[in-house]
Amino acid sequence: MKLGSLKEGGRDGSLIVVSRDLQRGVRATGIASTLQQALEDWSRVAPRLVALFDALEAGDAVGVFDIDPVALASPLPRAYEFLDGSAYLPHVARVRRARGAEVPESFYTDPLMYQATSAGFLAPRDAVKVASEDFGIDLEAELVVVTDDVPMGVDAAQAADHIQLIGLVNDVSLRNLIPAELAKGFGFLQSKPRSALSPVLVTPDELGSAWQDSKVHLPLVTHVNGKWFGAPDAGVDMQFNFGQLVAHAARTRPLGAATIVGSGTIANEDTSKGASCFAELRTVEALRDGKPSTPFMSFGDVVRIEMFDAEGKSIFGAIEQRIEQAAAP
Repeated sequence: MKLGSLKEGGRDGSLIVVSRDLQRGVRATGIASTLQQALEDWSRVAPRLVALFDALEAGDAVGVFDIDPVALASPLPRAYEFLDGSAYLPHVARVRRARGAEVPESFYTDPLMYQATSAGFLAPRDAVKVASEDFGIDLEAELVVVTDDVPMGVDAAQAADHIQLIGLVNDVSLRNLIPAELAKGFGFLQSKPRSALSPVLVTPDELGSAWQDSKVHLPLVTHVNGKWFGAPDAGVDMQFNFGQLVAHAARTRPLGAATIVGSGTIANEDTSKGASCFAELRTVEALRDGKPSTPFMSFGDVVRIEMFDAEGKSIFGAIEQRIEQAAAP
């Protein structure tokens, strides 16, 4: 099943069921008005949404319309929590090595995670508006999972059972603001503006055999200005799977329905697979050449992030965003 939201009905959008080929949709009228509402009553609502999805696929649904990508909000236009991990240690190791630091042993047993911005997600075709190019504008191509209500203290196997939906995120970062913020010892704030989710979120069964061990075993493909940027395999070099990440987040508190948990920037040891962010590419350049040569993003640049199944069909639809200068308030 694939779910999305239209830019209508208020800040939380209007829930729709989307066809497997991403071409058609139908409103979930009478089932749930928003995805947040659906996830809060998932055990009762999900079977009805699945029945509507099956009807849509069979050509029996009423009120079917063609999908206009520009009309789509992020499936969760806002969420109570977005907890973003950093599960791909090749990325962490390279970044630390470039500044002469080693990876602490604890990083191999205790996931990195921070509480990210979730009060509003950009739509998958919305521009990324930033005040200045001097901030060091960067994309971060990641996977996310969305949970139902997760009890405090679950183990990784139990946590995996609470993963109901999977999607993509462009977790925008302002790299030149990060060092000063981290130096305060209190985490990200100004360096993390709003991110964008993929056009649809999908249930794990939509991934077939690519969903194994709470990991997605497919490449995540990024293009910048129409040029291939990277396609690292999300199932390779992931130190902590999504079950472990959700369990980590729920260690000392329950997680509310529609909590989003991110994988962190996807990266492989094999650098020929390209990168999922400019910081990664610049680190590879610095380690190879002594200094980075690729600048961060500029106004007018366009990023496209997408994942394809074994037949080359888009699973989540594409996040496609232009970098633009924000107007003064």
